[in-house]
Amino acid sequence: MDFTAQFTTQLAQFNPDPALEAWLLAQFSQSQKEAAKVPQMAAEIKFKDIKINALTFELATMKRLKFGAKTEAYSIDQRELFAECIDADLSAMQAELEQLTPSAPRAKAKPTGRKALPADLPRIEHRHEPESCNCGQCGNALVQISEDISEQLDVEPARFFVHRHIRPQYACRACETVTAAAIPPAIIDGGLAAPGLHAWVVIQKYLDHLPLYRIEQISARHGAGISRSTLADWIGRIGVALQPLVDRLIELLKERSVLHADETPVQQLDPGKGKTKRAYLWAYRSNSLDEGPPIVVFEFQPGRSGSHARTFLTDWRGHLMVDDYSGYKALFGHGIVELACLAHARRKFFDLHAANQHPTAADALDRIAELYHIESTAKDYTVEQRAQCRQEQALPRLEAMHAWLLLTRQKTADGSSLAKAIDYSLKRWPAIMRYAASGNLPIDNNPIENAIRPIAIGKKNWLFAGSERAGKRAAAIQSLLATAKANDIEPLAWLKETLEKLPTCKNNRIDELLPLRAKSVIC
Repeated sequence: MDFTAQFTTQLAQFNPDPALEAWLLAQFSQSQKEAAKVPQMAAEIKFKDIKINALTFELATMKRLKFGAKTEAYSIDQRELFAECIDADLSAMQAELEQLTPSAPRAKAKPTGRKALPADLPRIEHRHEPESCNCGQCGNALVQISEDISEQLDVEPARFFVHRHIRPQYACRACETVTAAAIPPAIIDGGLAAPGLHAWVVIQKYLDHLPLYRIEQISARHGAGISRSTLADWIGRIGVALQPLVDRLIELLKERSVLHADETPVQQLDPGKGKTKRAYLWAYRSNSLDEGPPIVVFEFQPGRSGSHARTFLTDWRGHLMVDDYSGYKALFGHGIVELACLAHARRKFFDLHAANQHPTAADALDRIAELYHIESTAKDYTVEQRAQCRQEQALPRLEAMHAWLLLTRQKTADGSSLAKAIDYSLKRWPAIMRYAASGNLPIDNNPIENAIRPIAIGKKNWLFAGSERAGKRAAAIQSLLATAKANDIEPLAWLKETLEKLPTCKNNRIDELLPLRAKSVIC
């Protein structure tokens, strides 16, 4: 018997007035209808609470991205920009105070811990002798007892000069022949520029991210006046000359068993439509824990399709560290093993904690911090020592964190920001903790992100690639320069030497020209 029939039966036992009975039955029916709405209202309230929390989190994140100056919202370069402005302002205020109170004793400068100037920089000595070598008191000759030596760093701006090559011609009257020193091969035969100028232009464009019109202005300001069309001609020819080095760099990269991969969008000019379109610079890097020298390779592609990564990594087998982009998924299971980035998982909890100081997010950050501390401790270990350290210290913490994530997720409302952060980690957990089973697998994808960062900053200057060919040329040259930087090799000096030796270097000795550590160039 339902509640309405039961209530009617009980009410009839009291034999109430018909009007009262009808009113009571109406009230009871209304209350039943209201009670039936309670579960639906509870569900709506729960949904609204989750939506409010999600929106609050998103709003706090956007505010932090806009106004926060000391969070992951800003890159290291941006944070240093704020810091250097503050330092400059403090120095300016100190100087103004000294001007206003010239008689006041100048505050003694605090020790700055400044490093000594590099010993390999050229030195120009200036000897400063007293006005007289006789004592100003008694007139006797002074005797040197020591020297006070101080050093100042100076710079000479771009200085254009001319190499004048004179080759005397000698004739043999008997043979009626003429002999002169041969003209050595060059990247551009009979060209206006020496290898040093070619290297400088490439570095200005691809490392310092200056468009050619600015390089043209710099040359004009220093009295050389190199036209933009000439600069463009040099860039095109140098790109072709350097391509064999890039091809060999790619071959060496694919010999490694562990790689990082990532991609960043760039704009490419679309002449047919009079505007730009989105292209992508795909980046690949060797593992920092490998014994070999680091290698960085960029590849320009017109889109973000995963087919580009599959084509580049054709026949390659090993461990690949990537983010959660779906384009990489087709690679796995065919001889390529996925490694997931712990830094990406951490970022989800960091954003949540930065938005509202979420205690569960703080707990997750503490657990991840312990894992990174273990990596820092084992940084200089051998592969075997690092593997043992990870097995004994990292693996138990990873297993404990996985159990904690599963338990916490059961208590967390679906759709909440915390649920999304936990789901991201749980979804990729086998790939996240895979590094702990070895001593040579990376914990995150930060090395490739660090390699991409200069590109992300530089493209604000050059704005877009003028064509697909220009994008591929930029990617090739950037590969060489990024590899040089990763190997602590000064790019300008390396490129100048390479452009000098490349025309006469044999193919079987091209490895000697690559910007890799522990090499000697003897072409």
